[in-house]
Amino acid sequence: MTPKPAHKPSLKLRMRVTVGETIAIGPGKIALLEALDETGSITAAARSLDMSYRRAWLLIDELNRALKTPAVATAAGGAKGGGSALTESGRALVTLYRQIEDNALVACKPEIRQLMKLLAT
Repeated sequence: MTPKPAHKPSLKLRMRVTVGETIAIGPGKIALLEALDETGSITAAARSLDMSYRRAWLLIDELNRALKTPAVATAAGGAKGGGSALTESGRALVTLYRQIEDNALVACKPEIRQLMKLLAT
């Protein structure tokens, strides 16, 4: 007899756009942009995702270099402190990424339903 899973299955799409071996756009970078938008700080965004500041900075730098216009604008720290914010391009990127995910789920609904029926639940 096959043991029952401890949790109910759920489907998550993990879309990535690659340029060569580099993941230009992916779920981790989008989550980081969303966290940065909420916190206004790379440090706070990284902390909220259990990520080091260095890793977050490298991901943002890689993303900004992959885009025609940067997704994140940063201000250096100082007496008044620094900060980071999504640019218009960054906001458009997050919106488009989430719309593509939603549209893909709707378009593939029959196949997803069949796939989920194959799982032991």
